Amino acid sequence: MKKHKSNCPGKAKYLAGKRILPKPIDKDTDVLKLIDCMDAYNGGRLRAACHLLRDKYSQKDVTIGLSLAGALTPAGLGPSTIVPLMNHGFVDWLVATGANMYHDIHYAFNLPMFRGSHNVDDADLRDKGVTRIYDILFDYEDVLMETDRRLREILIRPEFQKEMGTREFYYSLGKILDEHEKKNKLGQVSVLAAAYRNGIPVFTSSPGDSTIGMNVAGVELLAEAAGLLDKFKLKINPSIDVNDSTAIVLNAKRYEKGKTGVILIGGGSPKNFVLQTEPQIQEVLMIPELGQDYDINITDARPDTGGLSGAPPSEAASWGKIDPTKIEETVTAYLDVTVAFPIMTAYAIQSTKPKKLKRLYDRGDELRQKLIESYLENNKEVEKLKNLIKKL
Repeated sequence: MKKHKSNCPGKAKYLAGKRILPKPIDKDTDVLKLIDCMDAYNGGRLRAACHLLRDKYSQKDVTIGLSLAGALTPAGLGPSTIVPLMNHGFVDWLVATGANMYHDIHYAFNLPMFRGSHNVDDADLRDKGVTRIYDILFDYEDVLMETDRRLREILIRPEFQKEMGTREFYYSLGKILDEHEKKNKLGQVSVLAAAYRNGIPVFTSSPGDSTIGMNVAGVELLAEAAGLLDKFKLKINPSIDVNDSTAIVLNAKRYEKGKTGVILIGGGSPKNFVLQTEPQIQEVLMIPELGQDYDINITDARPDTGGLSGAPPSEAASWGKIDPTKIEETVTAYLDVTVAFPIMTAYAIQSTKPKKLKRLYDRGDELRQKLIESYLENNKEVEKLKNLIKKL
């Protein structure tokens, strides 16, 4: 049997980490002390994510994109977690499912959702007019249908009668929700209202896949039936969002010589939409770039099934989404996001100073022009493509 020498060359690098000997938890243990003493497994990964927020994401030259998948706003993570993180300057742009933004509207309209149980008779719930999201219960008529009624009245307002991306759509909607919050003295409860106040662009990568998109389609169908399509002109164009989100990342890296970081809460389409900005820059627009600098993944999806929701940053590096030289500054924690995300936010707020808001929504036209200039300057196929388009 081979005997391992105590002075074996290279051994020290494996034993260079902090010794595992945490202090006991007591009545004075706060969030910072609790997280700092998480040494291993997914607790250790949560600690690493919190430290990355503290040490890297807190820097003023880091532009942060946040993605949200899963039913987070119905669970109250809007007012408890997302809005405080936005106000602290740790969200510069946001991608969320349309469902999250739809349920966010309930809070701005003061339509209540309640703690409940997942062990209920769903047939009886339907009979009684109660809707369930796991253990969240709310009234079908007074919450869902009322939200839809108010949303349809908003959709026919003059400012929505044009083609736009979800970035502009949510800004206009957030302005209205902000007014409702203030008028009814609700406090800061809506993500979209907070995004409007803070100048944070919000995107939904699949706008038709939610009750917001369903209501847009419903009003359009009514306008068509009534021969009023010349009056109802709202069209959501996802291509606008692809370019506007890409412009944010390009500006941060190429023009401001800064860094970019992503916080990926859950997976799905929002995660991909945040990360695809880099392949859009490198692969489609053919602009030289390396990828996101920092990456935090919080997910309960497995990586071995091949789905994007569980895909680690190292796999993303093969696509150019993450800078392959920065893999050491990425973290994946396989945890329930409703547990991990509030803890991460508390740690960030308590361990760092608020960052100055970048107000990237206000700079939309400027950033888009920079994207166009870089595209024309770097893509050798521009003239060929222009000539092909002329022949259409």
